[in-house]
Amino acid sequence: MATVRSNPINVFPEPTPNPASVRFVLDAKLMASGTVDMPDAKQADRSPLAQKLFKLAGVKGVMIGQNFVTVTASPDTDWDVMAAKVTPIAWSDPAYPVALTTIADPPPVVWIRGRIEALSAPSVAIVGSRAASPYGLAVAAQLAGDLAACGLVIVSGLARGVDSAAHRGALAAGGITVAVLGSGVDVIYPAEHAGLARSIEATGAVISELVPGTRPHQRFFPLRNRIISGLSRAVVVIEAGDKSGSLITARCALDQGRDVLAVPGNVLSGRNRGAHALLRDGAKIVESADDILEELGMCGAGGGGGAAPDAGSRPGATAPADPVLGCLIPGDACDLDEISARSGLATPRLLPRLFELELAGKVRRIGGGRFVRTDRTC
Repeated sequence: MATVRSNPINVFPEPTPNPASVRFVLDAKLMASGTVDMPDAKQADRSPLAQKLFKLAGVKGVMIGQNFVTVTASPDTDWDVMAAKVTPIAWSDPAYPVALTTIADPPPVVWIRGRIEALSAPSVAIVGSRAASPYGLAVAAQLAGDLAACGLVIVSGLARGVDSAAHRGALAAGGITVAVLGSGVDVIYPAEHAGLARSIEATGAVISELVPGTRPHQRFFPLRNRIISGLSRAVVVIEAGDKSGSLITARCALDQGRDVLAVPGNVLSGRNRGAHALLRDGAKIVESADDILEELGMCGAGGGGGAAPDAGSRPGATAPADPVLGCLIPGDACDLDEISARSGLATPRLLPRLFELELAGKVRRIGGGRFVRTDRTC
């Protein structure tokens, strides 16, 4: 068991109220509880583990010994309060979002306020301009509400404009939404969205890869965009200019094998050039939530948001063999690697299909990122 010293400033209080809160430091292997020191940054260790920790924004210095780990982090964080509100999930934790395990650069830890299970549900990201027009705000809220009513989680970045409209639209429809921050989860930016963040975490989640106490910085927002797209099955872009950060999210989505869609807008204002460029490059045009549901292989909103009927539901038709269902035995839980090996599908293609089967009630997600066939009829 690692011994950890407690001077001069503790990143985690002693005794640690939540032992999981230090698991990100040692990949849940070397230490399960204790406190962590704040050494001089000049003492920083250069081991591979230390280098991973340096990638966590807010970490200023790391020193790793045989029986201890010290981390320099933000000194103004109230960890006593945060420990009761924030759940950190390391990449080795069974609760870590399965969708993020499929991207090239998953965050080493996800800090969560709210409901962890919201990160495992089928999701669609809605992103766009911070200076959106009334039209853009209305479209974002309408799409988010319609998709949330179909059981999809809405993911966005809690920014002004399209992001906040999407969050509010999902909440107004009684749905679930997830906000991915470019700051620590205890530092809401912009500050006027603190109330919105509280509403989100009541049923959904506010998350960040950044150490609590980390202030927002320009370089953090492009990094968080890969998490927005990574959590989602598709990314919908609304009113993105030619230099919009939403285009970074769209590029991340394409690299991750997610669908990219865009809402057309006014050609005279200039605020839609980025979205229109995506449409020229092959993104699907979105006029209603039905367009998004169709792209995901689901029925339209008018059909209740369930999975589209397959060929086997028509009299006299023969259902095509599904490689994913075909390799699953009812009641036998399998993880992504097992299903990929059995079905022959690469993970970027496998995960969306599992989401579809989950919505159709044919597959159920259980702990540890595993799936089990249920053979339940929708």
